[in-house]
Amino acid sequence: MQDKQIADYGSWRSPITSDLIVSETVRLSDVILDGRDVYWVEMRPSEGGRNVIVRCTPDGRTADITPADFNVRTRVHEYGGRSFVVNGGIIYFCNFSDQRVYSQQPESDPVPIATNDGLRFADMIIDGPRSSLICVCEDHRDSQTEPENKLIRLDPANRSDLGSQPLDVLIAGSDFYASPSLSPDGSQLAWLSWNHPNMPWDGTELWVGRIGRDGTLENAQQVTGGVDESIFQP
Repeated sequence: MQDKQIADYGSWRSPITSDLIVSETVRLSDVILDGRDVYWVEMRPSEGGRNVIVRCTPDGRTADITPADFNVRTRVHEYGGRSFVVNGGIIYFCNFSDQRVYSQQPESDPVPIATNDGLRFADMIIDGPRSSLICVCEDHRDSQTEPENKLIRLDPANRSDLGSQPLDVLIAGSDFYASPSLSPDGSQLAWLSWNHPNMPWDGTELWVGRIGRDGTLENAQQVTGGVDESIFQP
């Protein structure tokens, strides 16, 4: 047993440190269902704040999906957004260090589906009828202007340099976009947008548009929201 020590009031050292508490605090986010499997992201202070995709199978077993040299996190809007999506066991995610979108087949290493110098992505969803991804894209390629936000379509089979070709833009014009969401039959797309000086908790707009046969967005209409009303999670 250690000898007792007497210290002045307020100067004693506690064995319970802030590092001890934080290192064991795992933050959970972005729960996604894929068939009978459940996926989520764990932010782990013990790994330097790395974000890891975890899968839980129907028998209750959990396993890390993200390899050790990847960090599943996006820098869109600087504070981030939803960073991955799953479809039939195939995972698409944003990697923090290079902000590229990667595709990861079951039991395989991730591969980039596009290089994207100056582009960031977030809030990806699966557009099954058109075999594509819809996501928020933040364009930083022009360092002399403010980054541009837009909703785009991304072809997961296209492993090309997006920075050197036109983007497949669905909608643009607002300062910020977030939370694209498809109707069950894939015919309509809902999303949020807002403009300076608002933050999303100050005022956002909910929009809905119809997706044409060629995959373009048609008849976009504002449903609700505005500069004084914050719409969340369409």
